[in-house]
Amino acid sequence: MTDNSPDNLPGVPEEPVARTGMFGASGTGDTSGYGNLVVRRAPRLSTPRPYGGPVGPAGQRGDYDDIADELERALGGDLSSAVERVVVDRGELTFHVKRENLLEVCRHLRDDPALRFELSLGVSGVHYPHDTGAELHAVIHLCSITHNRRLRVEASAPDADPHVPSTVEIYPTHDWHERETYDFFGLVFDGHPALTRIEMPDDWEGHPQRKDYPLGGIPVEYRGAEIPAPDERRSYA
Repeated sequence: MTDNSPDNLPGVPEEPVARTGMFGASGTGDTSGYGNLVVRRAPRLSTPRPYGGPVGPAGQRGDYDDIADELERALGGDLSSAVERVVVDRGELTFHVKRENLLEVCRHLRDDPALRFELSLGVSGVHYPHDTGAELHAVIHLCSITHNRRLRVEASAPDADPHVPSTVEIYPTHDWHERETYDFFGLVFDGHPALTRIEMPDDWEGHPQRKDYPLGGIPVEYRGAEIPAPDERRSYA
């Protein structure tokens, strides 16, 4: 039998840079094709200034630096007091915000005349099981109709304390979005008016879009035939 662990695959860095398998399937009869997948994780990104972005008139610097400057001003002159890091990747700007400052930052982004991100396109969740201490991320997609700009705001929380502030009081349309993120990822939005499941049944165990959720979920009965979860099926390899 071939040993396909990261240490024995040519050219694959050792942990924690690489992982094998997917969705918790490891050493089983998983027939999904992901059992031997090798994922190389890039180091955590942090973009130095200048951030660039769409260039203004007469070749002026990009919008992303202007957004960071205006937010820094609104925060009292210290961007790092609320923002852990700034990332510009694939032409998109993301502020990684400390969860305890999320409401303050969102309020400035919405209300400050120089920022005016008055429209939220929603809240989603991401699960990074290998990002120790920041496994769960809440991702907010904002749009400034006034200034024709887009921005992503992320706040993270550890698995051991999966709490971030609810932003419903600032963007009321986040009500159902935060419920869905809670339902699928287990991220608790403190201060939400009614944080209950929205897709899964109320008595459902677990959060099915987490990467450690069992592949295939629960066995399903179909026309009298019992269909087991994929990691319990016979392997054809």
